[in-house]
Amino acid sequence: MPSLVSHPDEVKVVSRRFGLGATDIDKYVELDGYKAVQQAIAKGPEWIISEMKASGLRGRGGAGFPTGMKWSFVPKQSEKPKYVLVNGDESEPGTCKDHVLFLHDPHAVIEGTMIAGLAIGSKLGFIYLRGEYRYLLKIVEKAVADAYAKGFLGKNIFGTGVDFDIITQTGAGAYEVGEESALMESLEGKRGVPRIKPPFPAVVGLYGGPTVINNAETIANAPHILLMGGEAYAKLGSERNGGTRLFGISGHVERPGVYELPMGYNLKRAIYEVAGGIKDGKKLKAVVPGGSSCPVMTADEIDVGLDFDQMGRAGTMLGSGGIVVLDETVSIVEFALRTIAFYQHESCGWCIPCREGTDWIKKTLTRVYNGGGNKKDVDNVQYLAENMLGRTFCPLGDAAAMPTIAFVKKFRKEFEDYIEGNKAGTPIITVEQLVGAH
Repeated sequence: MPSLVSHPDEVKVVSRRFGLGATDIDKYVELDGYKAVQQAIAKGPEWIISEMKASGLRGRGGAGFPTGMKWSFVPKQSEKPKYVLVNGDESEPGTCKDHVLFLHDPHAVIEGTMIAGLAIGSKLGFIYLRGEYRYLLKIVEKAVADAYAKGFLGKNIFGTGVDFDIITQTGAGAYEVGEESALMESLEGKRGVPRIKPPFPAVVGLYGGPTVINNAETIANAPHILLMGGEAYAKLGSERNGGTRLFGISGHVERPGVYELPMGYNLKRAIYEVAGGIKDGKKLKAVVPGGSSCPVMTADEIDVGLDFDQMGRAGTMLGSGGIVVLDETVSIVEFALRTIAFYQHESCGWCIPCREGTDWIKKTLTRVYNGGGNKKDVDNVQYLAENMLGRTFCPLGDAAAMPTIAFVKKFRKEFEDYIEGNKAGTPIITVEQLVGAH
């Protein structure tokens, strides 16, 4: 089990049971576990949704959509069964928060799934884990089995006459199924490609029934919100961005780790105070603030609050909370190439702008990186990315385009230096060798 890091500025809500043995169901119950869901059964769906709206909780998977509002979109009456789907397909490079939830507090995800089910009138939930997280599957499956054994899941839970079941499932290692409609396709046993919208999942989702889909961290917050009250949770964060968030700070920092900080916490402080500053006394060059799909920030742009709105005004995104810190030794050209190589590999190939756009950007950047580029290549990379943006079947194209545009705009001279041969000793290497070597 990896060691846990902490800092005095942390506000522990969703992480408050980490390191306390809460994978054991008796310990979880001792630490106020399964109290919130019993409260939810007693008070009913309208109360649950009201508290979730009051909390200001926004989707922790990256979209940042208000959770309570999302749950309220599900129609009260439906001829088809309703479903809750937990998205634990944590595949965004730089993101490492959901796995600590599954590792240290799986019952919180289970309880949150039950609460979401009660809110929308569902009797069945699915917890979908990333394919590479098979080492966590045993932990989650044991937690689910223990909940059944205690009578917390299944028929007549807690003796209340309410029924609720949970099924676990893992993916096949596809980044694409992080997109909600592709996730539903995968769960139904089909190829994980996105669906046309509308209809949206709240109306026509899994197996054609109304469906709520939330990120694992979002769901895990629900029990804490109901116990402490939505308004109290909201006050922990910034305006329109309630509560706290798990931030995975990685890269060239002295104390990498997953920290729970209030929404709106200053990014510069998170790097220099919480994570201990830049490793080995080197200078900061750039920061990817929320996973690889988020536009890069330069060293002089990081004095900004970590919430969805402030990061949006800064020209980037909060994303999935994966803060990747890059020091002065990093080649932005190499970093951009590794980023687009990932998206090219993970593209489902369904639509031409994404399939062809990511491939041509990768080919062009490979040429630039190897010292064989020409002056038009930098403009061509930006042109390709801008023409992908907003023109793809699902957001994967945008996820590839946005960081590429930012790399070129903010570090253009570095790309030109490669072309002009000012980068001494640039190796002749294929992108496959580059990615495979790390």
